[in-house]
Amino acid sequence: MTQQVPSTEPELAGVRNFRDVGGLPTVDGRRVRHGVLFRSGHLAHATKDDASFLTSLGLHTIFDFRNAADQKLEGPDVELPGVRNVNLPLSDPADGAEFWKMVRDGDLDQLRGILSDGKGAARMVASYRTIVKERTAEHSRVLGALAEDSVPALMHCAAGKDRAGISIAVTLLALGVEREAIIADYLESNAKHRRYKVRRSGSAETAYTPEVMELLSPLFDARAEYLQAAFETIEQTWGGADAYLEQGLGLTPAARDRLRERLLD
Repeated sequence: MTQQVPSTEPELAGVRNFRDVGGLPTVDGRRVRHGVLFRSGHLAHATKDDASFLTSLGLHTIFDFRNAADQKLEGPDVELPGVRNVNLPLSDPADGAEFWKMVRDGDLDQLRGILSDGKGAARMVASYRTIVKERTAEHSRVLGALAEDSVPALMHCAAGKDRAGISIAVTLLALGVEREAIIADYLESNAKHRRYKVRRSGSAETAYTPEVMELLSPLFDARAEYLQAAFETIEQTWGGADAYLEQGLGLTPAARDRLRERLLD
């Protein structure tokens, strides 16, 4: 369903999960314009050629949803000439720091303790619900910026799956994109060449055994149930997407119209 910019991915050696979300259909028969809204994993490891390609997109703004802990682990984004970088952390730097340390450094018994029997997936569902419910100020700022002047824009977090995935989904909701198309775009992050490369301590034999990878999979999968949980939270909290956008995010009808004119064909 998602239409991608030709020859994009082979050029990006150090950036995972990059794509143009252009082409997605709206409920009223329009489509997201190509070349105005992009998503990816972090840009800290972008090569010189990657940076040249990203510069060629004519980006106005890069929204980085990573927190300080992420940036310490991966490094800052590559600087692109003439591009505004906006850091809007969508999780507290201390939130889950010990959890993620165990994911990277913990032994098998520790991983079983925090991830087995559905605990990993439950954590992801809870995280999605929390971000939608508690990060309205950040999402309001993103949509307001896009409506005024901040396109073309690229949104990213660490893997480009969860925090960026929710933020892209919120933007697509505001544009009136079909719900099924939003979920389909989100699930594109599962493609093998897009997936985040988790760093585990120890040798490959011990760090990446089949059981370890199975335990970690809920954290690094894009699962429809996660995004559905975010949508359910919108319904439960505000009564629907329109009320969420207007009451929760303060997106006025006029601003929403400007957003749609900027991002839709």
